[in-house]
Amino acid sequence: MTYRYFYDCEFIEDGRTIDLVSIGVVDEYGREFYAISTEFDGTRATPWVRRNVLDRLPSPGDPAWRSRERIRDELYEFLVEPIRGRTGEQLDLWAWFAAYDHVVLAQLWGAMPALPRAIPRFTKDLRQLWDDKGRPPLPDAEADRHDALVDARHNLARWKAMTGPGT
Repeated sequence: MTYRYFYDCEFIEDGRTIDLVSIGVVDEYGREFYAISTEFDGTRATPWVRRNVLDRLPSPGDPAWRSRERIRDELYEFLVEPIRGRTGEQLDLWAWFAAYDHVVLAQLWGAMPALPRAIPRFTKDLRQLWDDKGRPPLPDAEADRHDALVDARHNLARWKAMTGPGT
């Protein structure tokens, strides 16, 4: 059996490094995880990222703000808890334009080889699935785009639209 997660990361990147700002994850059963890093360097953000991501984050007093170490530990528990102790079950990670998101997620553990075995070595790409299925109609995005949790929910809605009955 496969346990599917849909996620989105907001990040700052400059062509050399990718710095996690926030991560939102939802599973196909409605569980959700959301965290904002206390460790990103906002001075490196482009004007677009400042305007569309950083300016929309909740205040630093919000409990979503966490250290990368805490995000890593809590995300791991969130991801593996449903399959812990079950044989034959695996995790699938899905994101829209998945390559960057997977790098940001994997960097929580440092170098790629440090990624725990329970976490897939790649994220499946919803955008590619959409192309493969002939670009069927997808649900409209909410107004709060570039909020990692809102975008993760939208990724789940996209997946359902592409894999539901009649597709």
